[in-house]
Amino acid sequence: MMIKAALIGLGKMGISHQAIITAHPDVKMVAVCDAANYVLTLMEKYTGVKTYSDYRKMIDTEDLDCVFIATPSRFHAEMVRYALDKNLHVFCEKPFCLDVEQGSALAQLAERKRLVTQVGYHCRFVGAFREARRLAAPNILGNIHHVQVEAYGPVVVRTKGSTWRHSKIEGGGCLHDYACHAIDLMNYVVGAPRSVGGTVVKSIFSQDVDDEVYSTLYFENGATGYLAANWSDDSYRKMFTRITLWGTKGRLSADRQEYQIYLREPNEELSLDAGWTIKNTVELTQPAWFYLRGEEYSAQIDHFIQSVKAGNHQTESTFSSALATDRVVQMLLADAEGRRTEVWKNSGAATAKKRSVLQDLLVGGH
Repeated sequence: MMIKAALIGLGKMGISHQAIITAHPDVKMVAVCDAANYVLTLMEKYTGVKTYSDYRKMIDTEDLDCVFIATPSRFHAEMVRYALDKNLHVFCEKPFCLDVEQGSALAQLAERKRLVTQVGYHCRFVGAFREARRLAAPNILGNIHHVQVEAYGPVVVRTKGSTWRHSKIEGGGCLHDYACHAIDLMNYVVGAPRSVGGTVVKSIFSQDVDDEVYSTLYFENGATGYLAANWSDDSYRKMFTRITLWGTKGRLSADRQEYQIYLREPNEELSLDAGWTIKNTVELTQPAWFYLRGEEYSAQIDHFIQSVKAGNHQTESTFSSALATDRVVQMLLADAEGRRTEVWKNSGAATAKKRSVLQDLLVGGH
């Protein structure tokens, strides 16, 4: 059974997805859509695929099973809805939706229609992170009392920005583009926090969006956590993501390359010794059928395609699970805005008090 697919958006991620999808043995790439005529001309010339500048026309014209959406974030909601209304299965790049209410409505619509949905949180397809989720169990780590998630990389390392990722109205910024990966990884491994506090969202080089995000996280069971994300850190060659868990029986840390687990006592069930056990992600990952940027990118596309073929609506990263990440992002934004307002108020009050004291001194001096 060949799955007939179309792709909307031919930027960095779109081109990557196009290469992976085209190479997939179970997929026929029927058409692509983008706003740039130059890109469409090259795509048609060198691949022979049909091209469109209007995604609605493409969806209405072509006989499709599914659509991949890799556009700037602010377009996700309208494009996803149009595809769902046409009964198409949808793979959407992250973040899912900038508006949580819109995202909730779309997730419910997809569930009612029994359509396969997936959001591009590729960390869920990294071997070390998948193993971290399995090891984050009471019989292994005990009760987890603290979680730390981090994401760093060299995206914005100068003052001038020229892509949609540098624009607030487009859904750019470190929180939406980088921190969301760390948040979703945390949700995947241990679940979402109930609240956040002390959130700091700051610009370093960007004029319109945030470049770093830090926050304390609070979980329902009393555990705490910490989020740190900075996409202006060029001490890293490319994106680096890590999750660390502290439990009553030990400690676990995982990044894209490996996981490290320290246990106070041996775990006979999993043949884990006391002390440190380290495994490289190569030992935990099936060989990629097509490698581009990392095996996780091919793995997530293949998972979606196989889910469409099997009619599996519970993919590894559904709209509903991505919505949980969007809700945490919303909490962080609200908390950061509340802190900015409070700082401004306190700063204003402090300034007024200093001015009053100064005036009293001046009057007394006369």
